[in-house]
Amino acid sequence: MVDLTEEERAAITATMKRVALLMDEIGWATPLADLTEAQVRALIEEAVEGFREAMSDIARAQTPEVPF
Repeated sequence: MVDLTEEERAAITATMKRVALLMDEIGWATPLADLTEAQVRALIEEAVEGFREAMSDIARAQTPEVPF
């Protein structure tokens, strides 16, 4: 089990929202075994990109601006 930071947990929550939107398009009742390769790739890409963007946004919000 991985010990997640508070920031990582927040990023996961943000990512879940993005993945949920994609699942709305695919259909929540679709079994994983019935997903096409393109759908699986899209889900993985959405999860990775969503997490990356959320962590970047969190870091940016926590970094003080340089006053010059």
